[in-house]
Amino acid sequence: MGPTGQAFIDSLRSRLGATSVEVYPVDYPASREWSTGLDGIRDASAHVLSTADSCPRTKMVLGGYSQGAAVMGFVTSAAVPDGVDPSTVPKPLAPETAHHVAAVVLFGMPNVRAMNFLGEPPVVIGPTYAAKTIKVCVAEDPVCSDGMNFAAHNTYADDATMIEQGADFAAAHLGAAPGQ
Repeated sequence: MGPTGQAFIDSLRSRLGATSVEVYPVDYPASREWSTGLDGIRDASAHVLSTADSCPRTKMVLGGYSQGAAVMGFVTSAAVPDGVDPSTVPKPLAPETAHHVAAVVLFGMPNVRAMNFLGEPPVVIGPTYAAKTIKVCVAEDPVCSDGMNFAAHNTYADDATMIEQGADFAAAHLGAAPGQ
């Protein structure tokens, strides 16, 4: 897990009091090579399904930064993106799996422009996840906004406002009392 993920987890834990929080870092080599994202989609999807099956009362929070945010976005997608061979990616999660996911927090998620630049399909959050998803984007971050300050994309881990926005959203969806 990278610094943005760790900052998010630390902030979320501080809001949940005695509630236990288990963390699963998705097993894939995040890199500038987008093809590694497919490994992340496979691993994350398998983990969500396994957790939902073995621990049906567990409430999950899916989160990611940059490529990891796109991975989680694709995990929540209701359909295989146009132009992608369905045999090369996991099937979309069944709609009933969504009730095991309390929140989806996406930091610096690549927008359509960024995904087009990478030659990849846009990320579309599935309708069963849309209301429980927040996209946190630093102003001027060209990966997730119309901005052109490339340095802004590397500020999430140190930007308490962005981290707190994501943690507050997740905590609220987990049912944490305000101020906890």
